Amino acid sequence: MRLSDVLSKPPVSRFEQVDNFLGKTKLNCGKQRKVNVGIVGLTYFCKHCDDNMTFVSDNELFCIGINDYRVSIDCVLRCPRCGELVPVWFLVESKENMLGAAPEVRVLKRTERLTEYVLLRRGQHPTYSEWLEKADRAYRDELGAGSIVYLRKILEAVTIQRAEGLGIATKKESGASKPFKEILAKVEATDPIIPNEFSENGYKLFGELSDVVHGDYDEQDGLKKYGSLRRLVVGVLDKIKNSQEIAGAKTALGWNEGGEAQV
Repeated sequence: MRLSDVLSKPPVSRFEQVDNFLGKTKLNCGKQRKVNVGIVGLTYFCKHCDDNMTFVSDNELFCIGINDYRVSIDCVLRCPRCGELVPVWFLVESKENMLGAAPEVRVLKRTERLTEYVLLRRGQHPTYSEWLEKADRAYRDELGAGSIVYLRKILEAVTIQRAEGLGIATKKESGASKPFKEILAKVEATDPIIPNEFSENGYKLFGELSDVVHGDYDEQDGLKKYGSLRRLVVGVLDKIKNSQEIAGAKTALGWNEGGEAQV
């Protein structure tokens, strides 16, 4: 595996073995060297192309030494269709000395400079893909509460949107927002958005998210719970998407409520 394979994936905590890319000569702190590590490819949404595009680098990247176990990698990724550019910086750490024949490395941090024409990739849930990506980035930066904030925003937003679509009032006569628990209960009674697997714990999910945001947990608790909480929030998005697609398919087939074809 080449270093580019690691750089082209989301940062993870585990180390992965790669081919030596520094050679046999130590790269002193602050010194720069071109390294041939393969082509880095990361996906972003390109507004010029109106699509998710895999932006790619040149073969040679710039490497700056930090110490025997860490280096900084700088590169510029280019949209293969329109040529739009995205500068990207990686902080790479090795398990042992970076000069080893096959060092085990991981990406501690990845930062990109997006422009008005390049956005975070659009996933299966385009409306909320940016919030999901920001939640993941906060998690990678070990910001427990910060990562949970975005998950809570998604659950709130999708519930309010569904309530309004069903004609359920989300505001009091005074104009103030109704309690979220009340709104969610009415949505669930009309057209459920919480997956069957945890339908009885829909508000409990919101409560867990709120506890982290309001400081009832420390950062480490937020980080420990992030993966599970994210999966449940995405489960809500998946259920809504699936329901909409099935309804659309039934309409396209001309099926009535009884499941018989209309003639």
